Amino acid sequence: MAHLSLSCLVLLCFYCSRVGARSNVMELGDSDFDYVVAEHETMLVKFYAPWCGHCKKLTPDFETAAKRLKGIVTLAKVDCTANTEICGRFGVNGYPTLKVFKNGEESSSYDGPRSADGIVELMKKQAGPDSVILHNEKDLEAFINHFDASIVGVFESNESPQLVEFLKGANLMRDSFRFAHTTDLQLGHEYHLTTEGVLLFRPPRLVSKFEENVVPLRESFSVTALRRFIRDNIYGICPHLTKENKDQLMKRDLLTAYYDLDYLHNPKGSNYWRNRVLKVASQYSSQGLHFSVANRNDFEDELEEDYGLGSTEGSEVPFVTIRTRAGHKYSMREEFTRDGKSLERFLEDYFAGRLKRYVKSEPVPANNNGPVKVVVADTFDEIVNDPEKDVLIEFYAPWCGHCKKIEPKYIEVGQELSSDPNIVIAKMDATANDVPPGYDVQGFPTIYFVPAGRKDEPKQYEGAREVKDFISFLKREATNSLVLNGVKEEL
Repeated sequence: MAHLSLSCLVLLCFYCSRVGARSNVMELGDSDFDYVVAEHETMLVKFYAPWCGHCKKLTPDFETAAKRLKGIVTLAKVDCTANTEICGRFGVNGYPTLKVFKNGEESSSYDGPRSADGIVELMKKQAGPDSVILHNEKDLEAFINHFDASIVGVFESNESPQLVEFLKGANLMRDSFRFAHTTDLQLGHEYHLTTEGVLLFRPPRLVSKFEENVVPLRESFSVTALRRFIRDNIYGICPHLTKENKDQLMKRDLLTAYYDLDYLHNPKGSNYWRNRVLKVASQYSSQGLHFSVANRNDFEDELEEDYGLGSTEGSEVPFVTIRTRAGHKYSMREEFTRDGKSLERFLEDYFAGRLKRYVKSEPVPANNNGPVKVVVADTFDEIVNDPEKDVLIEFYAPWCGHCKKIEPKYIEVGQELSSDPNIVIAKMDATANDVPPGYDVQGFPTIYFVPAGRKDEPKQYEGAREVKDFISFLKREATNSLVLNGVKEEL
């Protein structure tokens, strides 16, 4: 066998390394963008700048997603520092900007998760048509036999004005729901739809005797009406709460039964407890409270954080909670009985106003005589909502560097005002205590001024964080003249 020369080996190794390192993300520019994007049914494009830190952070996840989506959706990137024409045309003014293209046309901005898993999940939903065409009953059965609900439009012809509206709606809502349509009116007859209309099919795993499994929309509709129809019917009396639909379902007052729900491996066992919730829910569904069931393991962190629930391994019965839109929380203390009577008693107490709200709180401090009063959830009303006093309260986290930095300055403010009987300087650990409704704490520290006599009008402090800045703010906002170091200030 002939031996390869050293130079050939070097070139071969270089070639192999280049092939092995080949990216699954297409690189596009001004010269080829339009015709390459037009060749792909669905494409996700990242507009970036090489110096952008967020772009660099996204790169490995974007690459991983491109590899996993190969053959389904194409991922591409455009360097906006070298391709200003194309980036300007699509209004890119920040990096990274992600956009979805369909057959060469911009379809929508990508506002989903920036993780590989998130990109893959969302873009799989973007693949294929907005609405699947159904030709016969076999196609219909295959489409509705799915883990998620199905929305099926039935129309007289491809020229139907109602079909045009349906497809517009499908384009706008395809990220959230599944759509299909047919021009065979016979497919709707089995479901008592004799003319054009829309059928909403509940997922087979959630079919029950307590509600209709197919909901029709018979009258002519607009995109807005279609959206409303889906919103009002998609979840039914007792949907399966997941991390994906959590944000939507928790916009309303919601009762949730958490247990070892597993529709993939144990659908019969999962519906055992759901049917008991459904039976009770059907009696209360008109009273403004909504119901759901959820896998306890999926929400283990939230249950521990929000309700102090430790490990429930070995427990067979559901843990039941109510969370209202206002952020109030309740938990069922009595064990969930198989006849559902305990759940009925819990709901009777809830609607009668007899339930005590669950509030996560640290113990009340034994000594609280410092210049900065320590507030816990159980003393919030007593200290912060004292109608006679102005209160400046800092919501902090023990691990927060910015909080540690301002702590000595905040203490100094408290010391200067320690002899003022009308004002309280306070702080609360927002990681160990529930933050009351009305206070938007998205980062740390977050500081609010709560005026005497107007406790429902807390004002977020957004000024500088030097002692003099806090004092100047309080001089402007305080209900009474400040008493600084024992001396009353003139208004």
